[in-house]
Amino acid sequence: MGGSATDPGWLRATLEMAVLATLTEGDRHGYALAQRLGDQGLGTIRGGVLYPVLTRLEAEAAVSSTWQAGAGGPGRKVYAITDDGRRRLDGQWQAWQRFTATLDEFLRQTMEQP
Repeated sequence: MGGSATDPGWLRATLEMAVLATLTEGDRHGYALAQRLGDQGLGTIRGGVLYPVLTRLEAEAAVSSTWQAGAGGPGRKVYAITDDGRRRLDGQWQAWQRFTATLDEFLRQTMEQP
């Protein structure tokens, strides 16, 4: 497998954090979330991957949702980050920073050995 940021395993492992971070920019419906994540270089996020994450985050009170009437079409669910979600994101980001620093140091040490 390649080492790109769009590696499916890496995306699955970090999608919750990426979704919460995106929602700090403002409320979004699922398609707009997927679009924003794609625009940031995370690749195509399919609904079958995104919506279970949103459902779980909503069940765990990290996001809330409301139905927004569609203009001439069906309504859609719009997601917003909650205070619990912001705290969760902060904790995940701190843990991510520790993890990546530790892994980076480990890789540096092992890759620089003769």
